[in-house]
Amino acid sequence: MITGNKGEWSEIYTLLKIISDKELHGGDGSLNKIESLIFPIIKVLRDESNGTFEFGYQDDLVIIKNNEDIFKISILDFHKQAHFLLSKLQGKTERTFSVPEVEKFINSFNSKTLKAKSTLKSDIRVVIHDQRTGVNPELGFSIKSKLGSPSTLLNAGKTTNFIYEIENTSFTSVEIEEINSISSASKIQDRIQRIIDKGGLINFKNLENSIFENNLTLIDSSLTRIASELLIIFFTSNTSKINELVASVATKNPIGYNIDNKHPFYEYKVKKLLTDIALGMTPATVWNGTLDATGGYLIVKEDGDILCYHIYNRNQFEDYLFKNTKLETASSQRHGFGTIYKEQNKFYFKLNLQIRFL
Repeated sequence: MITGNKGEWSEIYTLLKIISDKELHGGDGSLNKIESLIFPIIKVLRDESNGTFEFGYQDDLVIIKNNEDIFKISILDFHKQAHFLLSKLQGKTERTFSVPEVEKFINSFNSKTLKAKSTLKSDIRVVIHDQRTGVNPELGFSIKSKLGSPSTLLNAGKTTNFIYEIENTSFTSVEIEEINSISSASKIQDRIQRIIDKGGLINFKNLENSIFENNLTLIDSSLTRIASELLIIFFTSNTSKINELVASVATKNPIGYNIDNKHPFYEYKVKKLLTDIALGMTPATVWNGTLDATGGYLIVKEDGDILCYHIYNRNQFEDYLFKNTKLETASSQRHGFGTIYKEQNKFYFKLNLQIRFL
């Protein structure tokens, strides 16, 4: 029997839903459907360990090809199974669970797994008809479900640590131990506040990992500084949403841009960062700017609607990422940040960058 969490079952729901809908709807930055942005579906492709499944259409039937096997199933059956699975997903409270009825249905065309083949970037591929150009491109998507726990966009690691020098003050070994031993629920914020109370100025120096630092610089030469400012505001305020943090940084204007004409310097640059992370950039691997085959997200909303965000429609994709992500505090012990340390008579403090969907 197949078991999985809501995110994993959402992959099957997405497959059933978009096949029965026969079209994808674009969404705006606030997860609203754009009624005029519709992509008719020519076929859907899903890679599993036992081969690629191709779902096409013939009148009211879905034609499923897998290796030498061909199956014909009513579109109405896909619609019924999608509706049934959604009701289960909306009602489940267990961490993992089975849905035997849906498992039996996907087994009827030899599909055996919840998740697509793990070695591939895309969870699902869709050939659409672009009514503006007349072409039928194949678009790859990752599936993100709001029915389960929000996923991360950028995973924390020692590679995502930012190093700050503490200036304008000094600490005895006893003071360092006292501050580093603060273990409140908001211990990182509280430690920073103690540093500030002592007259300390926390100034960004560099990233712990040179590859990530150079990746950011490749995207934009100001991004390391901008990201460091986002972190400082996050760890010294109650603000966590990316768009709100960026607004605060823009007000401070630490880079000193000419903002007389209200150019959105900070928003523009952070959107590029989020988009490149979404499309392939990772902290520990040299980034050359080449986007991977995924290219976009299918977002499963709480009500079961599925919205399409793709680099094909870059503005909506960037707006979605910008308005639907936040910074969060990862494990300071695991990733080695949040404590004062001393090197060559200078004092330092690390903060960590992790980005999660709302």
